[in-house]
Amino acid sequence: MEKLPDRCLWCGTDPLYVAYHDDEWGAPLRDPRALWECLMLEGFQAGLSWITILRRREGFRDAFAGFQPAVIATWGEDDVTRLLADPRIIRHRGKIEGTIQSARAYLRIEAGEGFAPYLWKHVNHAPLQNRPTSGAGVPAQTPASVALSKQLRKDGFKFCGPTIVYAFMQATGMVNDHLATCPFGDRAATRA
Repeated sequence: MEKLPDRCLWCGTDPLYVAYHDDEWGAPLRDPRALWECLMLEGFQAGLSWITILRRREGFRDAFAGFQPAVIATWGEDDVTRLLADPRIIRHRGKIEGTIQSARAYLRIEAGEGFAPYLWKHVNHAPLQNRPTSGAGVPAQTPASVALSKQLRKDGFKFCGPTIVYAFMQATGMVNDHLATCPFGDRAATRA
């Protein structure tokens, strides 16, 4: 049996990280609610490792009502207090309040041009192909992530700096940063 080329090194050998890499990371995502969930989780990840978020993702989903923006947009101080006491999530007041504010921003955009087109237009509606030969070829941010970050902040989103946005773009397949040797970099199917 032929050995597959090595996957991206960042996922290591942790089964949760490997499954995330193989099944999700870098696959083009166009579902607006799922895109918003990913952007919110990337914001919570700021200052932490992504594996920390993955290990708590189900707790986040439960605590944040399945990341339904229409529900979260109605939340107030009582909900913030409840979430600050929930050990299943990252208990950071600013990030929790930012998620509520970002839910409201999401609803405005989704009611207009739609959240997926709003995001994907920053890459001309098709994944940018980077395919670096080593981890050193992966930037922390790009002009596209700077522009999208600026637009998101202008439209009311929080915790969406250019580096966070670039990680989001990688995760959702807006940019393909799978290593050139990674067998998962060639997938073209859009995940739901």
